[in-house]
Amino acid sequence: MQNNIPRYYEPEMTGTTSRCTEVDLFVYGATSGGITAAVEAVRQELRVAIADVGCRLGGLTSGGLGATDFGNKAAIGGLSREFYRAVGKHYGKEEQWTWEPRVAEEIYNRWLREHQIPFFPYKALSQVEKNDNLIVSALMQDGHLFRAKMFIDATYEGDLMAKAGVSYIVGRESTGTYGEIYNGVHFGHPNHNFKVAVDPYVKRGDRHSGLLPEISAEAPGKQGDGDHRIQAYNYRFCLTREASNRKPFPRPDHYNPARYELLARYLDEGIFDVFGLTVGMPNGKTDTNNYGAFATDYIGGNYRWPEADYAEREKIFQAHLEYSAGLFYFLANDPRVPETFRKDAAEFGLCKDEFTATGGWPHQLYIREARRMVSDVVITEHHCLGRDPIGDPVALGAYAMDSHNCQRIAWNGRALNEGNVEINGFQPYGISYRAIIPRERECANLLVPWALSASHIAFGSIRMEPVFMVLGQSSAIAAKMALEENLPLQQIPYHDLQSRLLQKGQVLEWQKYQHRSVRILTADG
Repeated sequence: MQNNIPRYYEPEMTGTTSRCTEVDLFVYGATSGGITAAVEAVRQELRVAIADVGCRLGGLTSGGLGATDFGNKAAIGGLSREFYRAVGKHYGKEEQWTWEPRVAEEIYNRWLREHQIPFFPYKALSQVEKNDNLIVSALMQDGHLFRAKMFIDATYEGDLMAKAGVSYIVGRESTGTYGEIYNGVHFGHPNHNFKVAVDPYVKRGDRHSGLLPEISAEAPGKQGDGDHRIQAYNYRFCLTREASNRKPFPRPDHYNPARYELLARYLDEGIFDVFGLTVGMPNGKTDTNNYGAFATDYIGGNYRWPEADYAEREKIFQAHLEYSAGLFYFLANDPRVPETFRKDAAEFGLCKDEFTATGGWPHQLYIREARRMVSDVVITEHHCLGRDPIGDPVALGAYAMDSHNCQRIAWNGRALNEGNVEINGFQPYGISYRAIIPRERECANLLVPWALSASHIAFGSIRMEPVFMVLGQSSAIAAKMALEENLPLQQIPYHDLQSRLLQKGQVLEWQKYQHRSVRILTADG
């Protein structure tokens, strides 16, 4: 492959410094939610700085996820809705919910310029200094110190939260932990699983010959068990069939067709759905996501990511890229792939005008789940399903409780994926303010709009980029209130916070917006 492939962590870019930046609010993570937090902070007349381990703005929203998972558009307000209207303006419409990656990045860069927000790239977090239950500063590996009165962890991993000593969990709770049905090890869902029996052994029918690549030999656990596993990561690829803009899939440096033997056997059965979830974007491009039993999700390749240091994450990042690049090359070139399928795959390619600095490959790995805070309120499936309404919402969740597969195993002589869950059909629900702040005794000046307090299955609904932007903005408004009133975040009056959020256009109660939702969804189709 090209030398200019994306990287997660670039230690040679960090350098050394003794610089100190003092602000009212420090945002760690230049994700979509981190950007809305920083923009709102400036609009609240706070001094703000935003830093990130990488150099690109927008996280997944500018990293290939151009087909928004919104659940219900009417549940999205404030700066999040402002973003989709900015996308619409670019394409000559009132608002738009699909876009090219470079368009999203241009919008975020413009927002930071217009609000004069300083962005500090290549800042890998080293440690957090606390005084009792207050964060005082965040020190980067290069020696750059950020002092602030309030902090927002807008990383997908919850890195600042973890360094601050806040309680969290990685993995799936058991069904008994919160009395849930859909948590823990989950067998039986037919989607994204093998539609026919595929032999998992190196020598067909001989379990003593060992397992094929991409199949785990770990004990899978029983239905409902809690474990360390998290739903699979992948990239959201921006591909095209347009000949003038298409780059053929390159052969990876360490390409080994043997690792796709399980897929080859599956294709031998006449099933081909790897490109099944390719959503059209403007100008002949796609948002290509995982679909099917063996596709772009690198199942099991991410278990170490949440707790790994930056150097190990870089290795995991590259392993995901090698897997995906090899998969595309295999589909477009390997003679084991039936000719009609191979020709179809070869019609696609990377876009010449997207991710130009990284050879057309996305710069953002889809971190679907990592650390999750454990706070005074843990959002569970009971909240999502309306069984336990929230009294202090700062955003609405509206997407299905959705988990991608967490492991691939051999089961009774066939390959089997485990962990896929798709539960929908419920109304938008409130996300508690207490779920985005730690327990007061642990930290009184930190907000966590992404790695928030939720069970594995509930987080599968909350984890959508439009909601992340809403929670980022709500976090900044809460930070302003706490600073004004000189109170811990846990003690600001919710009624006053609610009033400010509503003034900013946030949608907090679903019943009031049901009629509006019908109108919007009908107009947009």
